[in-house]
Amino acid sequence: MSESFASFEFKAPVDTPSPTPRDALDASVERLRGAATLFAALSIPDRLALARSMQEGYCSIAERSVSVACEAKGIPFDTSLAGEEWLSGPWPVVRHLRLIRESLEQIQATGTTRVARPRRLADGRLRVRVYPENGLDRVLFSGVSVDVHMEDGITEQRLEASRSGFYKKPAHEGRVVMVLGTGNVASIAPTDVITKMFNEGKVCLLKMSPVNAYIGPFIEKAFASAIEQGFFAVAYGDVEEGAYLTQHEGVDEIHMTGSDKTHDAIVWGPPGPERDSRIAADRPLLHKQITSELGNVSPVIVVPGPLTARQLRFQAEDVAAAMTINASFLCIAAKMLVMPKGWEGRDLFMRELERVLAEVAPRRAYYPGAHERWHKLTAGHDSVRRVGDAGPDELPWTLITDLDPENDAEPLFHTEPFCSIISEVAIGGVGSDSGNDPASFLDAAVDFVNNKLWGTLAATLIVPTSLARDPAVAQAVEQAIANLRYGTVGVNVPPGASFGLGTPPWGGYPGSTRTDIQSGRGWVHNARMLEGIEKVVIRAPLTRFPKPIYFPSHRRAHQAARRLVPLDRNGSWAHVPGLVWAALRG
Repeated sequence: MSESFASFEFKAPVDTPSPTPRDALDASVERLRGAATLFAALSIPDRLALARSMQEGYCSIAERSVSVACEAKGIPFDTSLAGEEWLSGPWPVVRHLRLIRESLEQIQATGTTRVARPRRLADGRLRVRVYPENGLDRVLFSGVSVDVHMEDGITEQRLEASRSGFYKKPAHEGRVVMVLGTGNVASIAPTDVITKMFNEGKVCLLKMSPVNAYIGPFIEKAFASAIEQGFFAVAYGDVEEGAYLTQHEGVDEIHMTGSDKTHDAIVWGPPGPERDSRIAADRPLLHKQITSELGNVSPVIVVPGPLTARQLRFQAEDVAAAMTINASFLCIAAKMLVMPKGWEGRDLFMRELERVLAEVAPRRAYYPGAHERWHKLTAGHDSVRRVGDAGPDELPWTLITDLDPENDAEPLFHTEPFCSIISEVAIGGVGSDSGNDPASFLDAAVDFVNNKLWGTLAATLIVPTSLARDPAVAQAVEQAIANLRYGTVGVNVPPGASFGLGTPPWGGYPGSTRTDIQSGRGWVHNARMLEGIEKVVIRAPLTRFPKPIYFPSHRRAHQAARRLVPLDRNGSWAHVPGLVWAALRG
């Protein structure tokens, strides 16, 4: 690569608010503290009015906020690629607030949220279906279902008693949460805020990431009613402002989305011998409660079995979409293909994936440090395939294949690339023909991703349709799902599809500790306010029609995705025909 390519650093061509002065930070915290008790005791009608106002506000800024995000990321606003910014920007926020309104109305009427009757898993634990909830859901994402698997010991009685717990027996009388926003996706920070405010009854100070601080003024405008009442505030700045607020005596707890390295710097201090000794003795610098979502080396496990040409093409594009969306600056971007060693379909799948990627234009590498990460992680690997003719401010789609599963020191097993890289590793199972035996491969694959890959956020299983009809294989797939230590498991669909739906919880698998944080602790979204969650499982058919609007090849994704915002304003069927028409023409 040329020197200019290696040293390029992108500067967003969008106005970014100046860092918030310390006296203004103090004033915001003081105002939030003064309103925290009032907010904790706020009536349901007042909460409903607030949620409606915030939703109307977000609808009003939707188009302009998408336009600005497209400008920052080098996306032409009037092209299909802009569909990404509608899907990851205003739509999840507007939908989430509609679902919160529904939950508040249910609590007002019955004292709790309404969920489907729980069912039993094979091991006796409960699962609760949270999607689809109605006919509109079934039409919009046909064939997709989402179940929440509950932790062991959650009975139907406990599920009923614990659900929407803040509204039954508040655990506090007012708390201030600082939300550390992430810089890649516009909807993450506001939906984190919505969860803390409405699920937990806490006032919020949102500190925007400097990478997408340009979204902050839109959030301020949209959530103006919450700001006016002292329930919400927005702050700007970088590490200095974030560090000041994490230590602020007026801030009770922290929620963050971002890097485990940022989390550890907050909790344990800068890297070095002093931090090592603190971790060894479990003596954190910060004792405040911290919830978090911190990314993943997201695996895609391809179960060996026959795939038709259409199925192969569809799943290759599904994986490509999960890798390329948002230029691969995504905590759940597909990052590690786990393939069956000796399976005759392995090369076919990899060739098809490369062919699909060749049809996707390289993207602007807007996130800081992307070029350096790309060079560091591709160095020293023999099987590096660059796809696409990347310009100086872009990175090529990159496949790194044939990783050694026994190499515990492989950086790609431990480092989330957060750039345009997807890797591949082939593993075997028990027995000489393990590469073609689904059950033994699944055992080996689950063991590998659980114990060799960093993170616990999300994983994908691709299961050929013919295999799914075999009772023995179906049982092996269900056992694999049960054994995967990930917060969301997608079956034939990227787990990120669950993120925008609002009713599914979102977070890392339970059990991480502050000394080994992995993908974080706690859940966000979760509009039906479930407690005792183990994981979320989203399922879809191996192929779907019409083509998903998140596919890179969808020609009218921007037209379809923007229609989701008015549709989810009130869940109105009136907007369905236009959405379906745009989706069908993709």
